[in-house]
Amino acid sequence: MQPTPTTVTATDGTDLRLWDQPTEDGDDGTAVVHVHGSITNSRALFAPPVEGDDSYSWLGATARTGRTALALDVRGYGDSDRPPELDEPPEANDPPVRAPTAAKDIAAAVEAAADRFETVHLLGVSWGTMTCGYYLAHHADDAPVASLTQVAPVHRPPWTFGEVTTALGVDAGLDAYYRQQYDEVRERQGVADEGSDPLFEAVWRAQVESDQGVDEDTYLAQAGALADTARACDGEPVYDAEAVDVPALVVRGTDDAISVREDAIGLYDELGATADRKEYAELAGADHYAMHGARRQALYDAVTAHYDRVEGALD
Repeated sequence: MQPTPTTVTATDGTDLRLWDQPTEDGDDGTAVVHVHGSITNSRALFAPPVEGDDSYSWLGATARTGRTALALDVRGYGDSDRPPELDEPPEANDPPVRAPTAAKDIAAAVEAAADRFETVHLLGVSWGTMTCGYYLAHHADDAPVASLTQVAPVHRPPWTFGEVTTALGVDAGLDAYYRQQYDEVRERQGVADEGSDPLFEAVWRAQVESDQGVDEDTYLAQAGALADTARACDGEPVYDAEAVDVPALVVRGTDDAISVREDAIGLYDELGATADRKEYAELAGADHYAMHGARRQALYDAVTAHYDRVEGALD
C-alpha cells in the first residue's frame, strides 16, 4: 500500500508534501517523521512503488511496528512547492535550499505530527542528517522530538568536494540546480539494461512523476545539499552536534563510501546526548542506500529497536 499525500505549510507559507502511512489501527500515539537526502525525494527513497514487493517501503515497515510513518518532501523536492530559482536557468542563481531553510520545513512537519501524536521520532538520511541535525540544534529546548536517527550521515567527511561532484557526474560550480538523466544515472548505479531492475525503475518513476520531473528521462535536483556538503568538506559542519541532546542512533553500512566510518563515529562522539542515551550501529554489507539493499530489513530492525528502547525509557 502506498502512502497518502497530505500537505503541511511552513511558516513562510510554503506548502509541503507530507506522506502518511498509517498503522492498521490508525493513529496510535506514536509517529516517525522521515527526511530524505540530497537527490531522492521521500516517496522514491522511503516507499518506492515496486510492483508486487512492498519490502522496499520503509514507511510500510515502520507502520507495521505500530508507529505511523510520515515522510517529508523538503521544498524543491517531490511534490512540495518549488523555489522560483528552479524555474530559471541554473546558472542564474545560487543553490536555493540550504539546511537552515530545510530545517523550517522539518519544523512544520514535526509540529504537524506533534499535533496528532504523543510521541514523535525524527529520522534523516544522508543530507537529511544535516537538515535534521540543524533543526534540532536550533530548537534544542522546544522541539517535540523523542529521538533522532541519523542514517548514512555526512558531518565532517574526510574526502574532497570534488570527489562528490565527480561521483554524481555534476559540475562543482554550484548552480541553483542540476539535471539527473535516466541513462547516466542507470549506468552510474550499475543497472545493465533499461527496464531490467524493478527497484531502479520504481525509484526513477517516483522522481519524474513528481514536480521535480522535467520529462520521463529527466528530473531536477536543487544544489543546496551540495553547497552544505562543500562546507562540511571544508571542515565546517552544518550544525553543532553537541547541541543535539535527544536520544540518538547513528547507523551506516560497512560498504558505504559516502558515509565513512571515521565520520559517522565522529558524529556519534560529538552528539550532545549522554553515553547512555545514544547508540552507534553498522550494517555489514550495506551501502549508502541500505534501505534499497539486501540488508534493508536489518536496517528497519535496528531503527525499530532504537525506538523501542527510547519509548521504554519514557514509560
